[in-house]
Amino acid sequence: MSRTVGLGAPYVNDYSATMKVRPPMTLSLAHEADAALMVRAAWLYHVGGLTQEDVARRLGLHRSRVVRLLGEARERGLVSITINHESIRDLALEQAIARRYRLDFCLATPAMGFEDAAGAPDLIAAQEMIARRAVGGAAANFLKGKLGSGKPVTVGVSWGRTLEQMSLHLSGVTNPKARFVSLMGSLTRNSASNPFEVVQALAARTGGEGHFLPVPFIADSEADRAVLMSQRTVAEALALAASADFYIMTVGELEETSFLRKQDMLSAAELRSIRAKGAVADALGRLFDRQGRPVDHELARRTLALDFERLHGRDVVLAAGGVRKVVAIQALLQTGTVRGLITDGDTARSLVALIDREAAPPSEAGETPRTPRTPRAPQAVVRAGRRPSRPA
Repeated sequence: MSRTVGLGAPYVNDYSATMKVRPPMTLSLAHEADAALMVRAAWLYHVGGLTQEDVARRLGLHRSRVVRLLGEARERGLVSITINHESIRDLALEQAIARRYRLDFCLATPAMGFEDAAGAPDLIAAQEMIARRAVGGAAANFLKGKLGSGKPVTVGVSWGRTLEQMSLHLSGVTNPKARFVSLMGSLTRNSASNPFEVVQALAARTGGEGHFLPVPFIADSEADRAVLMSQRTVAEALALAASADFYIMTVGELEETSFLRKQDMLSAAELRSIRAKGAVADALGRLFDRQGRPVDHELARRTLALDFERLHGRDVVLAAGGVRKVVAIQALLQTGTVRGLITDGDTARSLVALIDREAAPPSEAGETPRTPRTPRAPQAVVRAGRRPSRPA
């Protein structure tokens, strides 16, 4: 039976706990079929240069299963001179993004070929809808792996249409010891993607508990925000959010098409004012420029949510997709707070293209953007009696 409550543990204003050095985040993919894991394990071992123990740790598998997967990959001819699978391009994209932003992992769903949709509003709208579903499904699969052990776990959740899809896709897992807590104000306009509905849906699907922040997301004034934040129930809910084991959040693009604008929570004048200050992304009510630096604006001072700074050094997963969100995604990645990214293949390609342009010499960087380039798949040479060379 699921339970939805609005209270947590006593609030403790202790920032030191969030600054401890933490081990890398790992995936928990033991519930996936061998066919889905074989390519990923082979790529990490033969191309990524990881040991079998590292591969097992990275994917959340027993080493014996990794050994079996690698053996089957060789027997099926998956590993020869190269790793022969069309999804290798997506794996190369994932590694390029993880390396650039120092992530513990990046998961990209297969690309649909929408990365060239610029200038075609109908195609972009279709890509965004597909991306939300794809990323929501991948995020649900990630969450399922984390909940499958049945151990107590507290998950901090933001809001948005992508996380709504995550809650809709989550199935086949029960964990009465799971707690889902909203990271931001839950009393919004009627929407299935508001924090209360997302948390409640996750609790209902797993038999766990749902905890929400019983206040609006945006207060009418800074004074009103101060009054609301001083309430005991709010402090308790924020304390629970601050103590979560890991977080799944999304990011908003500051455009007319953004969720905040469509829900009329942000006026056109406010949007122009925010953009005039250089902001390109919002997350947990905070605004960021292209370099991931916080942007001060009175709107951000009126939002009610867990302080973004409390997430530094914690296990934070960003679930976001859609080619129109590429700049916003990059901005949040550059804050250094995110440790794992779940996105769609088209957005991953566009993000890598953006990385390439920024790395190009000034003369090339100023040219008209070309079609996003998919990184060439690294080759793994496997000769009889020899192992592929490992990076130093």
